[in-house]
Amino acid sequence: MTAIAVLLVNGLMAAPTKVTVRVKAKDAKFIGTGIGGASVLIKNNLTGQLLANGITTGSSGDTKLILQSSLVRGQRLTDEKTAKYEAIIDINEPTLVDIEVIAPLSRRGAAIKGSTQVWLIPGKDILGEGIIIDLPGLILDILSPTSHQAIQLSSLKQDILEFKISLTMLCGCAITKGGVWNSDEFEVKAILKKDGIETGTYSLKKLHENNLFSGELKIKETGSYELVIYAFNPKDGNAGVDKIGFVIQ
Repeated sequence: MTAIAVLLVNGLMAAPTKVTVRVKAKDAKFIGTGIGGASVLIKNNLTGQLLANGITTGSSGDTKLILQSSLVRGQRLTDEKTAKYEAIIDINEPTLVDIEVIAPLSRRGAAIKGSTQVWLIPGKDILGEGIIIDLPGLILDILSPTSHQAIQLSSLKQDILEFKISLTMLCGCAITKGGVWNSDEFEVKAILKKDGIETGTYSLKKLHENNLFSGELKIKETGSYELVIYAFNPKDGNAGVDKIGFVIQ
């Protein structure tokens, strides 16, 4: 018996096995090229060996299909254009793997890590919808004031400092008033600290432009300030946070 035949009989011949991985923002769409994609690592659970790694590429998917239709069992959320990473892994026996993802890559300050486990069977591809990992979270960026900005107290009209943020879904989808992701559903608040001590909490209002919110801080003294802003949607639990420091002189 030849060596190859022995390997086949014993089931030790490695078989290329395809695995499709997709990453989806919770209550939103898939994370693809437009937001930098998602990093995907596939590891052997027992040994920790890295079996494959890559980045999801493609579109965020069909809004109507994903969020505005009644799905039945077996109905797909995706098509061939929807963002994915397809790995080809050589294994010679059923293998439990860990799949770890981080996204979105273009906004590392807001990136969230997620993971799951799945058994891979040699030669048994996981294609089509593939493995979908949902990530909770929001992308929140403080636009003004800027980090470490020095501001003259005398420049503030009536002791008011205006501030502005950008808020989007983790897939980069826009938050608008009355839209699919309705700004009215989000609680957006700011916490102001001076020299490490909280001085007040402030609400933000939605601006006309997509994703933008603003508010006003009451500041009467010079010193070092920290601004912490959070957004939270009680319907789905998605949350995002950003914070900066600035100085009033």
